[in-house]
Amino acid sequence: MIKRRDFVKIVCIGDSLTFGYKLKQSHVWTRLLECKLNIDVINKGINGDTSGGMLSRFYIDVLTLKPSHVIIMGGVNDLIMGVPVSIICSNIMTMVHQANAKAITPIIGIPISSDPELAAINWPNIVDFNYVNNRLQELRKTLYIYGNAFNIKILDFYQVISDLITQSNKLIYYIDGLHLTSIGNQVLVDSINI
Repeated sequence: MIKRRDFVKIVCIGDSLTFGYKLKQSHVWTRLLECKLNIDVINKGINGDTSGGMLSRFYIDVLTLKPSHVIIMGGVNDLIMGVPVSIICSNIMTMVHQANAKAITPIIGIPISSDPELAAINWPNIVDFNYVNNRLQELRKTLYIYGNAFNIKILDFYQVISDLITQSNKLIYYIDGLHLTSIGNQVLVDSINI
């Protein structure tokens, strides 16, 4: 566990799961984390972003801010667009290595899976979300391999949410089958131990 005196701030770079799609910013996991740890947490999530987009803005959105830690979480939009898992992992690991080179501690966040039934209602005709979930499992396994090889901390939000979701409670945690409610965001924060 990191003590308050050991760092100044965390930057969280990602997509809509980091940004907090359809939520008040005070209910997003990044803001809740800031309150939990009593530190500066900067949200650099952008709705619809991909791992390639995150990599392209990594210098400005992360490195120039000189945080002590960066949480990198993305890849779902890539999977929706058919980007190979190997490319997503390459983008994420490039960000990890760039952070390490600047003495910023990288942390990899594993995105949550979707609820295909809810997603099909709210995001019709976009993609087969069962297929995306299967590819997300592949991404998760690959990120664990990389994380373990380079001794990078993993925040497995995928597993945290998967362990909670049932057919009867999914509306408590999902807004639309892809994004989390404020309760779901609180669950993510409760699982973080850094």
